[in-house]
Amino acid sequence: MSRVIAVYNQKGGVAKTTTCVNLSAYLALEGKKVLLIDFDPQANASSGLGHPAKLNEGSIYHGLFGLAEPEALTKPTIFYNFHLIPSSQHLAGALIELVNIPEREYKLKQFIDKIRDKYDYIFIDMPPSLSLLTINGLVAADEIVIPVQSHYFSMEGLSQLLEIIELVHKNISEKGLKIAGAVMTMFDENEPLSHKIADDIATNFPHTIFKTRIPRSAALSEAPSYGRPVILHDPNSTGARAYEHLAKELIAQETTRQFQMPSQMMPAAQAVHNVTSEQVHPLPNEADILIDIKVPTPQPVASGEEPVQQAPFGSAQDKQEEPIHDDAFYF
Repeated sequence: MSRVIAVYNQKGGVAKTTTCVNLSAYLALEGKKVLLIDFDPQANASSGLGHPAKLNEGSIYHGLFGLAEPEALTKPTIFYNFHLIPSSQHLAGALIELVNIPEREYKLKQFIDKIRDKYDYIFIDMPPSLSLLTINGLVAADEIVIPVQSHYFSMEGLSQLLEIIELVHKNISEKGLKIAGAVMTMFDENEPLSHKIADDIATNFPHTIFKTRIPRSAALSEAPSYGRPVILHDPNSTGARAYEHLAKELIAQETTRQFQMPSQMMPAAQAVHNVTSEQVHPLPNEADILIDIKVPTPQPVASGEEPVQQAPFGSAQDKQEEPIHDDAFYF
């Protein structure tokens, strides 16, 4: 069964499109069949994957109104198992055209239902606003990933965002909208404010927070100008490695599939007692996600010999790469 995931935050500039493009690419690298639907009239995800918006070509706008079938709109990417349905400026006009159409909130869901069995993951890159397009995206999705910038204003908008999700979950969504988790973006390890924001969100946000934190990285801001995800631009950068870990965290959820429904939100005062140290850990080691490390049984030492002392895995002796910090720009 495919997972339809909306990447959404009503605040702009929190790396929604960056997360959509690069998370999708790394899931494709893991062997998953992935479709990215650019549902933002700005069409940044389309240009970031080498398909800039063109008025004379088919886009998600045509699929939304039944003017074209999904197969006719699907564009290839450099990964054979990663496809794109681009956006265009026509989508901005859809806000007016949808007003008088029956079941206008379900148009995107009806479109996705035609092809959801062909993919393991379908991502919806949402517009940074609250409109009929936003409602369509949330109704079509099974889950939502919330990018949260390490900034005070991002925290202020979280409560409003949860209220919107709750309303959609209770009143419109047929299957219920689950929160897969929030991911911290533009995180600066050397900036005390980033850590304070992360701690405050861990205390007050009553849902899953991904362990992976997306750092500021020059590679993440450069890759879209080449029309490719960061894995094809600078796979060894801190930003690339962070999205690789995030993709593995998302895959790991498939084994548990334990999500909190928005209606199960607990008060912030209660949530603070349930916060675990795992929610505020820095970027995890790849081995923590992929494999179960077995410590070898110590071999018996012959009399008269000194036992060999081994440093534990993950000790300070392991070389840690310094993250790149710069004034990066995110869509």
